[in-house]
Amino acid sequence: MKTAVIALTRGGREMAGRIVAGLENCELYEITGGIVSTIQKIWSHYDGLICVMATGIVVRAIVPLCRDKKTDPCVLVLDEKGQFVISLLSGHLGGGNGLAHKVAAITGGTAVITTASDVTGHTALDLWATENDLRVQNPQRLTGFSAKLVNEGGVSFFSTLECGSLPADFKVVTEPALADIILSHGTFDPLEHPEALVLCPCNLYLGLGCNRGASATDFERAVTELCARYRLERSAIAGIASIDLKADEAGLLQFARENNLPIRFYTKDELNQVEGISTSSAVMAATGAKGVAEPAAMLAAGDGTTPGQLIVRKIKWKDVTAAVAEKKLTDMAKTTVSKA
Repeated sequence: MKTAVIALTRGGREMAGRIVAGLENCELYEITGGIVSTIQKIWSHYDGLICVMATGIVVRAIVPLCRDKKTDPCVLVLDEKGQFVISLLSGHLGGGNGLAHKVAAITGGTAVITTASDVTGHTALDLWATENDLRVQNPQRLTGFSAKLVNEGGVSFFSTLECGSLPADFKVVTEPALADIILSHGTFDPLEHPEALVLCPCNLYLGLGCNRGASATDFERAVTELCARYRLERSAIAGIASIDLKADEAGLLQFARENNLPIRFYTKDELNQVEGISTSSAVMAATGAKGVAEPAAMLAAGDGTTPGQLIVRKIKWKDVTAAVAEKKLTDMAKTTVSKA
């Protein structure tokens, strides 16, 4: 997290210096042209702003700048003695609550946290989703279910996937119609379940093979058709994999870049170690590998020891071959109280 500290008074600047010395990737930013203009200048350039001054000053300065808790920086406010470190904005998704605890440890003060899930010890849904790399398909439902967790002590949870451990305040149900929260990498239309919070895990890996010279459009067309055929969410795709012989394929690299997806290449020996795949004599003759799309997807979705589970076997288009593997979801009961 990249943070900036600003301070008004001499004592505040001394405290700011202590904070900068104690936090990684933190810098002191001099106030020029007044508080409002200074905060406007740095608002979009830092992940967190630490303001050593009165809360009212900061509130008036940031109100016109606040847009979305998913993108706004977190904002902390503290007195020049460092006695009280207030997490003012973006406490969960922006990391403000955790940062407040870290700053309080430096100043010897108290972190002031007001988010209900933190003070009651319940799961913070927005933070839990972020920690587990889950895409919220209908974020307008988050606030209501966060309140339900606090008020009723739990929520009902349905998943089309094996999830491993879950937070203690999640009750697993067997039908999506009974669920407050639905987890699936399928195209689970939120409109079909208007009362549920729909989450999509980012745990699918594409294995791609191709003829020499396949274009980015060829890959895009193939992946779009694959996702539609198997009702897979595009947002569930975490990465791409192929054989190292394709590392210079311009179309493949362009497709990965345009979709902001990391791509990994494996040797034929690595691919040949994967069992349970569809084999091809033509692919073996051309590459030395028994297959490309399926084993590449499985290796990318694996944990370094065990390959991921193949959920879509290879499909062949004119110039592209694609398969999909799923990375296992394991510990989803991570700590969600925002302490350093």
